[in-house]
Amino acid sequence: MSRSSSDRGQASVIIVGFAFVILMLVVVVVDASAAYLKRQSLDSLADGAALRGADLAAQGEEVYSGGLDEGDLALSRAEAHAAVRTYLREVGARRDHPGLTYTVSVSADRIVVRVTAPADLPLQLPGGAIDTTVTSTGSAVVRPEVD
Repeated sequence: MSRSSSDRGQASVIIVGFAFVILMLVVVVVDASAAYLKRQSLDSLADGAALRGADLAAQGEEVYSGGLDEGDLALSRAEAHAAVRTYLREVGARRDHPGLTYTVSVSADRIVVRVTAPADLPLQLPGGAIDTTVTSTGSAVVRPEVD
């Protein structure tokens, strides 16, 4: 059985095509893994900052004036912002995540910390995004336990 001349080189085209597809899959998996690890790190920062902010912002003035009721402690906005700023400085957040930004929002009993940082992805897809940012949010509520 002889092959016709039009069948020559077909295997090479298929091999090159599959190699390209596999290379693109590797790039996507590596970049997705890097972004996931960055987000996990920012999750820890946001959670820690929210917990510290809630802990230090709960003034507890109502405890001294009327005792503990069945409610949450009120949070001081200024104290919450200062506690989050101090926490992020103490843990070296800007050193570990250059370009890190954060926002703090405080309601009566809840603090929400949102951190955002650029992610340096190890590989770039042709035509893909060059600047990638990762964001994480942590929150905490102060609820004293009354025995």
